[in-house]
Amino acid sequence: MNSDSFNWADIRVFLAVLRHGSTLAAARALDMAQPTVARRVDTLEHATGLTLFDRDTRGFHPTEAAKTLRPIAEQLEQSAGALADQVATLRQTRPIRITAFSGNLSSNLHMICNEFSEIHPDIALEFLPSVRAFDLMAGEADIALRLTRKLPDPDLIQRHVSTAKFAFFGSPDYVAKYGKIASLDDLSGHRFIMFRREDVPPYFLDWITARVKPEQIVATYKELDLVHTAIRSGRGVSITNIRLMKDDPTVVQCSEAISEMDAQHMILISPSAYRRPEVKTFIKFFAPRYTALYR
Repeated sequence: MNSDSFNWADIRVFLAVLRHGSTLAAARALDMAQPTVARRVDTLEHATGLTLFDRDTRGFHPTEAAKTLRPIAEQLEQSAGALADQVATLRQTRPIRITAFSGNLSSNLHMICNEFSEIHPDIALEFLPSVRAFDLMAGEADIALRLTRKLPDPDLIQRHVSTAKFAFFGSPDYVAKYGKIASLDDLSGHRFIMFRREDVPPYFLDWITARVKPEQIVATYKELDLVHTAIRSGRGVSITNIRLMKDDPTVVQCSEAISEMDAQHMILISPSAYRRPEVKTFIKFFAPRYTALYR
């Protein structure tokens, strides 16, 4: 006999019959059908090649072999209980890690998460704001709320949210001084703020530098929050998410939408994370409510 020839469920039944003296009493204790209990005893006897119980009209009586195996079986029972307790502890202490650009972690998103936490107080959520695309397959995060212009890794669990649109934005003072951009084919007479990071694809940078003179670029930042601050200061215009800026009274949309900048707004989930029941529970609750924010 080897360890693959029996399972814990059979040993659990074996111990119940030992303690209660019959398959009927064991079935009641285990909340199982009596035929199932009897069948599991037969399966364990077949796997071990041993007679574990003598049967008569008064019940099941353990043989010497069963008595010899009992302390080892009880050790397995204790180990299985300790394993279950540890799994429960890990589930409670291991948060669901959600990454997104800080602008996507809006008050409306947090309202959804707060509602989820009220229903499931034992499931912790951890937010990882970043413009960098975390590697979900490598375990850097469990869920990403991401804008992408290329197809995501097909191994990721994917939920489409919306199509994000982008345009140039500036401050009211900038518009008063320089006007809006009349045509995306002619960017002369305007000043531009750039976003550049080595760990982020240079979509905006490449699009702008291919169309303007170097002297029109007045500032470059590594953080989007600093780009937005520079826009509000009136220093220049920059490409920004229309939805993100449309309700901000301190900025003005200065151009039509730039179709080449369209990005797919996705919920991406690591497949290893999705195998965790609490992640499935969260996605089932979160995904339709989050998507509804962008309809």
